[in-house]
Amino acid sequence: MAGVIRRLDEVVVNRIAAGEVIQRPANAIKEMIENCLDAKSTSIQVTVKEGGLKLIQIQDNGTGIRKEDLEIVCERFTTSKLQTFADLSAISTYGFRGEALASISHVAHVTITTKTADGKCAYRASYCDGKLKAPAKPCAGNQGTQITVEDLFYNVTTRRKALKSPSEEYSRIVEVVSRYAIHNSGKSFTVKKQGETMADVRTLLNASTVDNIRAVFGNAVSRELIEVGCDDQKLAFNLKGFISNANYSVKKCIFLLFINHRLVESSALKKAIETVYAAYLPKNTHPFLYLSLEIAAHNVDVNVHPTKHEVHFLHEDSIIESVQKHIEGKLLGSNSSRTYFTQTLLPGPSVSSSDVVKPGPSSGSGSSDKLYAHQMVRTDCRAQKLDAFLQPVGRPAPGSKAEVSDTLESEETSGIPTSDQPCDTDMEEMSDKELVAAFEEEPETDTHRDSTPPADPPAKKRPRTSGDVEMKETESESSLTAAAIPRRRVIKLSSVKELRGCITEQTHTGLQEMLQNHSFVGCVNPQWALIQHQTKLYLLNTTKLSQELFYQILIYDFGNFGVLRLSTPAPLYDLAMLALESEESGWTEEDGPREGLAEYIVDFLKKKAEMLEDYFSMEIDQDGNLTGLPLLLDNYIPALEGLPMFVLRLATEVNWDNEKECFESFSRECSQLYSIRKQYILEEPAELQAEELGSSGTSWKWTVEHVVFKAFRTLLVPPKRFTEDGSILQIANLPDLYKVFERC
Repeated sequence: MAGVIRRLDEVVVNRIAAGEVIQRPANAIKEMIENCLDAKSTSIQVTVKEGGLKLIQIQDNGTGIRKEDLEIVCERFTTSKLQTFADLSAISTYGFRGEALASISHVAHVTITTKTADGKCAYRASYCDGKLKAPAKPCAGNQGTQITVEDLFYNVTTRRKALKSPSEEYSRIVEVVSRYAIHNSGKSFTVKKQGETMADVRTLLNASTVDNIRAVFGNAVSRELIEVGCDDQKLAFNLKGFISNANYSVKKCIFLLFINHRLVESSALKKAIETVYAAYLPKNTHPFLYLSLEIAAHNVDVNVHPTKHEVHFLHEDSIIESVQKHIEGKLLGSNSSRTYFTQTLLPGPSVSSSDVVKPGPSSGSGSSDKLYAHQMVRTDCRAQKLDAFLQPVGRPAPGSKAEVSDTLESEETSGIPTSDQPCDTDMEEMSDKELVAAFEEEPETDTHRDSTPPADPPAKKRPRTSGDVEMKETESESSLTAAAIPRRRVIKLSSVKELRGCITEQTHTGLQEMLQNHSFVGCVNPQWALIQHQTKLYLLNTTKLSQELFYQILIYDFGNFGVLRLSTPAPLYDLAMLALESEESGWTEEDGPREGLAEYIVDFLKKKAEMLEDYFSMEIDQDGNLTGLPLLLDNYIPALEGLPMFVLRLATEVNWDNEKECFESFSRECSQLYSIRKQYILEEPAELQAEELGSSGTSWKWTVEHVVFKAFRTLLVPPKRFTEDGSILQIANLPDLYKVFERC
């Protein structure tokens, strides 16, 4: 028997239609946000309870709804945006069917509070099944509209049970609001749970698109974005947006597509773009895409889906192909050079015993503390190299300035033999211990330096009778002969103690730990060197670090230096003339004749000779000749090509009027002379380096690795400024390198 065809009841028809339009709480919020934007709102606030099933409240500051329209606002097919069917071909608003509020009112309890710009007060009305429950009542309210939706799907139990958990529904709501917030830069969006003070999404009124992407998806995405844009007159479309470059990838594609400002989906366009990215990203990873397509309104059919999340448009294949080519061109250009973000330091938290667990005899294969390959430290900072014991013989070119180092002799003021004399290892170790004991007994001095001081304190300094400096001898030294005891002067000058205190206050403990436990990799050039600490690779400015090292040695070992004696005295007058003739001095004719200035410098430094010799072991004889320099490190001789400028700067840059400033400025100038400086080092050609079989390379490289960097471990207290001035740069770390090579 044939079935009877009946006309469905209007209530049933409306609920079926509502089920098509409002599939879940996120759909309801999408429809209401579009209404807010159509009303020219600049601030939209969304409040949700239990994933939108219990409560949805959305408030805007738009134009509002007239009191006369409140009676029919929730009926089907009532709208202010469309009058004739022809208007649909040029529609520029989000809504046009007038079904959103009607559909919501058929599956929930709806309350609307609204106020127009010219209204004296706001009006509130409640709705059920598209009908007004009672006449609208006047109330207080701000300009705009507030829509409250309660008990969504209260009368559609099957739909309510089929929905995910409240947290899942809330995450969908956040996703919808976030996408509209990114596209509508210049408008403020907020979404939060009821009762919460902090919003889960919040964008500012004056924020840009990139700012909104950063607020929603984080800085990792925003700093890897490429702006795209093209205008095709032939196909009548315009493209704008931001896409991620080849440095960024995620496990799931993030695709925000707006066509004529509508949030829609296009599987064809998504697939075409991902095909382009397949050549740049690792397997099974995807990009971030935000695209806004504006197509001529007469070429777009927006009325093809109840929720309007799909649209059809003319020349679809051609437009997709054009977009694909444009994005491919942008990616190709960005891939020519990649940007790696470095930080001016710094070592991360030190590896604790819980991070690296060595398997013991009882640990089984199922141990929970597994050490992965990208976490392994494959170097040992305590390991030594054979070439540390094989000091290479320097091979300066004939007549080069490097030969001047052969004219130096180390004066035996410390009781420690030079390389030309027999060396007693036991005696050296004993002297070091005695020095440490002397350090520990020194009152209010550098207790934070746990390293052994330089092994060359002068043993034959004359006793001081004044109250600022005294000689000190430990009990253990009383059993030794006077010639074998390296007696150390204890400095009580307040200015020196203040300078030591400044060094202590500026200490960066993370850098200190890194330098103490580093593994030397190699020299890039005289100015830069590479070291490894744990799983990170660092680039160090050898010039700046060595300058700070020698400055600290001058301050901490003040008055206790050995002497590097010049075998041939260097006339100060000649050195000053050489400096004044160089461009670096900045001398002009207005400063007076060079000869007169040079004579003034000689006379001035001769007056300071006694202090310089007593405090800094810098010797100047009565004839104005420089005969000795302080011995700061064993096996280290400064580049004497810098002596002329050093002599000139002693007379012009050192503040001789104030004790503290004098000691500090002199130490700075002296440390600059002793530092490793590229302009005074002759880098030997590759052919010459290849001939030196059995040595570590050129002598300056051996000095940097086995003298200077060895001193960094024990003597240097790195200041905090090294983290900001580019002296130490992290250029790679093992976990990130593993990620890069996973793409290959």
